[in-house]
Amino acid sequence: MRRQRRRLSSDDRATVRSQALLPRASWRARALAEVSALALRPLLAGLPSSHAGVRLTRRLVSGSLALAGPTASGTATHQVEETVAGGLTVRGEWVRGPGADRRDAVLLYLHGSGYAVCSARTHRGLTSRLSGMTGLPVFACDYRLAPHHRFPAAGDDVAAAYDWLVGQGWPAERIVVAGDSAGGHLAVDLVLELSRTDRPLPPAVVLFSPLFDVTFGLAGQREREVNRDPLVSAARARRLLSLYTDGADLADPRLTFDFQRAGALPPILIQAGAKEMLAADAEHLAEALRGAGGRCELQVWPDQMHVFQALPVLVPEAEIALGRAAAFLSAELAVAETLSADPERHRSVG
Repeated sequence: MRRQRRRLSSDDRATVRSQALLPRASWRARALAEVSALALRPLLAGLPSSHAGVRLTRRLVSGSLALAGPTASGTATHQVEETVAGGLTVRGEWVRGPGADRRDAVLLYLHGSGYAVCSARTHRGLTSRLSGMTGLPVFACDYRLAPHHRFPAAGDDVAAAYDWLVGQGWPAERIVVAGDSAGGHLAVDLVLELSRTDRPLPPAVVLFSPLFDVTFGLAGQREREVNRDPLVSAARARRLLSLYTDGADLADPRLTFDFQRAGALPPILIQAGAKEMLAADAEHLAEALRGAGGRCELQVWPDQMHVFQALPVLVPEAEIALGRAAAFLSAELAVAETLSADPERHRSVG
């Protein structure tokens, strides 16, 4: 019997095309993965999942990002701390990279690292480059971290930051969103919460190595069947995340996403590294988004590590990947602007 070939969707074809255009990893990227597997992974594995261990992890990650992904020269920053409705405090910083002079739209950025590590400051290298490439001001949200703050504190802070931006004068169709790792999980949570409450959605979302499965079951399976992550094991990552989810029901729709309950979804670009365990999350997230009718482009970069986009000093492909993410955001913003200026076209497209 002849095997029936599955017909590729337009998103599948876009993924095949984009995968074919991805550059092979440089020797520097491959060497970094090997060195990380030999040195960084054992070091991180030895740190305890305690308050002291988290503090040490924060220092290690902060120092590494400062060296491998410094702030772009000519960047301006401004700190924000403002109490909003509901008693929440919006914390973060404005980042304007070199040449970022647009005032018609804004990028909301959500940093990652297991809901317990990193900040707007540690990710300034990444946000300053995204700002410079898109020309947009970036608001990097400093949401509350575990272990002092548990679920749903981070998600509530992100929602408050989004509402604050709207209150500052940016309509939803001019707010694009990006995030990495746990920040990618937060970005999806934000989109689903907006969709569930029939609120306007951002015109585009970019996710770098997003967390999808909070049990790390998908990540663990990939480690067993494909390759071992050079940075951290699924078990170690699960212990770190449990500092945030302790006492929570992992089946909560803000932790384990149910896209079938969602309405419309914005266009989403996902980038992940083929060497990392969260490549499995990226693939399953893309499949879930498409299954719910969303438009999602997936790029799994050959031989790259977790959030390699944040390491331009060590990984030449980081700038290329960021450039493609910036082009995606700029293109979708232009489409949204055209549709808002032509309501008839918007109705015909919808």
